[in-house]
Amino acid sequence: MRTRPLKVALLGCGVVGSEVARIMTTHAADLAARIGAPVELAGVAVRRPSKVREGIDPALVTTDATALVKRGDIDVVVEVIGGIEPARTLITTAFEHGASVVSANKALLAQDGAALHALAQEQGRDLYYEAAVAGAIPLIRPLRESLAGDKVNRVLGIVNGTTNFILDKMDSTGAGYQEALDEATALGYAEADPTADVEGFDAAAKAAILAGIAFHTRVRLDDVYREGMIEVTAADFASAKAMGCTIKLLAICERAADGGSVTARVHPAMIPLSHPLASVRGAYNAVFVESDAAGQLMFYGPGAGGAPTASAVLGDLVAVCRNKLSGATGPGDSAYTQLPVSPMGEVVTRYHISLDVADKPGVLAQVATVFAEHGVSIDTVRQQGRQDGGGDASLVVVTHRASDASLSGTVEALRNLDTVRGVASIMRVEGE
Repeated sequence: MRTRPLKVALLGCGVVGSEVARIMTTHAADLAARIGAPVELAGVAVRRPSKVREGIDPALVTTDATALVKRGDIDVVVEVIGGIEPARTLITTAFEHGASVVSANKALLAQDGAALHALAQEQGRDLYYEAAVAGAIPLIRPLRESLAGDKVNRVLGIVNGTTNFILDKMDSTGAGYQEALDEATALGYAEADPTADVEGFDAAAKAAILAGIAFHTRVRLDDVYREGMIEVTAADFASAKAMGCTIKLLAICERAADGGSVTARVHPAMIPLSHPLASVRGAYNAVFVESDAAGQLMFYGPGAGGAPTASAVLGDLVAVCRNKLSGATGPGDSAYTQLPVSPMGEVVTRYHISLDVADKPGVLAQVATVFAEHGVSIDTVRQQGRQDGGGDASLVVVTHRASDASLSGTVEALRNLDTVRGVASIMRVEGE
């Protein structure tokens, strides 16, 4: 074993960073044995140096992250501060001063992953980011390495634990959205400002990363269709149960049947209770991968939290350190297919539409005519009068597969019918 330690700079020492430091210390002997050389925490960049950080030598703590990554003797920089800047500048500076990088920064990788990979390759460095997508779940490395000889056609998954906890609570207890969100916040699953989670921004960044790796093409955050879950109601869950379904916020990345394009989207969807993703409870994540040769694979586990995310970071750290010792680099960016990303209007799936309509003869015929005029075939219809005795009724239509553009045109036309009081909800049906 080499006696000179590999030096690691840690950028950020919050929930994840503190766990990375702890594991590096408590598992130092095992890490050294697995890598072939000791690893040494050479510096920790933080914003608040006065905060007590148990197990970390105060002499290692600095507020000058730039000076730390410029030292020249740093072998690996671990970036867990998140956000675009200063993370981007610090990572590029690390590459230019001889260090490889392990990151958990989904937002930055979704936005600038191609540029960062290009610079890493130019400088002969590694860029690893297993922790950026699904916490402790090994997902990026299987897609990038284990399935490198296969053709991945679809990636479908729950990649945000906060939203899954909220939707699972609404499903299992009948709670409303706000009540479930309040519980998630109280338990620490949701941030004080949950916008990134509940509006789908977090999942969209992860979808961009997954689509790029799975389909060997470049997919940016702006390419991902995004729809949040704040309008999901108890009535939607009741309708889903009537269909033998539940509701999940899904990240869906697909290769077109002709192989000529890809799509990436995030939105709430009904999925059958028989689908493996339907049984994913609480704050857990799961990703379903479909490929030509391997068939259907499912990856499941905790998708967030200090220790689970640190586990993925340390796995990358071991791999990068091994590469350093051997004088090699691991797999980089693979975007040889250069496939275009199709707009959401071209996505084809099934739909569940709930309408408030006048409770009188002929309404169903009018609604059916609108669907037919837009080329959207109806699978089932359920109508019932209002329990309050009013003059309106609830009409639920489930379609066969149709394009999103056709469905949008249908809904617009329905809103213009005098007999349609309103479109209560529209939800896609996936996983069938």
